[in-house]
Amino acid sequence: MPSRWRPGSGSVAEDEPTVTGHGLSEEEVREAIGRVRVGDLLAQTLVSSTSIAFAKLEPATRDLEQVRVAIEALRAVLPVLHGAADEALLRDLESARANLQLAYAKALDEERAGDADDDG
Repeated sequence: MPSRWRPGSGSVAEDEPTVTGHGLSEEEVREAIGRVRVGDLLAQTLVSSTSIAFAKLEPATRDLEQVRVAIEALRAVLPVLHGAADEALLRDLESARANLQLAYAKALDEERAGDADDDG
């Protein structure tokens, strides 16, 4: 197959729209990014972090340090998002943070009680 490149014509990539791995052109990706609001992105990231943190409370996957990080992230970012993301979602995240804190405290108590039993 002969090359489409000709001296002085620049690169082939300059002549054709670049396509990303998802079949979108760079221009389509730029337009999509332009529509994304940072507040909405951060809120969705908090939703994902909260789900992961609740999973990290399960005995089989327990990682209380990761749960603590999620709680602190919620505490730090939620106040910034008021007015920048959906208020109903933010209320749900506040409720999830409170529930996560309670579950974290309970899991911490369980671990401490288990450690005390091991020492006794």
